Amino acid sequence: MEEIFYNTAVLAILQIIAIDIVLGGDNAIIIALACKNLPEKQRKLGIFYGALGAIILRVIMVFFASMLLAIQGLKIVGGVLLIWIGIKLIIDNTKTQDLSVNQHDNLAGAIKTIILADLIMSLDNSLGIAAVADGNIYLVIHGYRKT
Repeated sequence: MEEIFYNTAVLAILQIIAIDIVLGGDNAIIIALACKNLPEKQRKLGIFYGALGAIILRVIMVFFASMLLAIQGLKIVGGVLLIWIGIKLIIDNTKTQDLSVNQHDNLAGAIKTIILADLIMSLDNSLGIAAVADGNIYLVIHGYRKT
């Protein structure tokens, strides 16, 4: 029995890591762009504190996403909205949007940009991780899944 529990927990942890790697590339680009103009010492601090703030924010977002995923019928509503957004994107494909990231010369501005961008861009990560964790926030934080 313990072996089954261990394999399930390891599989869930590997799925969470894979989701973070696949969906987190854009966040790494934002961190690099936000800290690009900082001096070397401040750049390292900006990357560290920006990533730390983004991780804390992501854990909070996963907690709330787990609570939302437990609501009956919400997944169906979300799926319908995603179909509508997809159709709208296909129809409005003539518009172009350029990505603009504020590049600050001070540490606080860079950290603020990283955390704000992570808040906006990490909803997909949070929902995927919450779905894999199946409402168990301990799995997200500690890598431990209770049965």
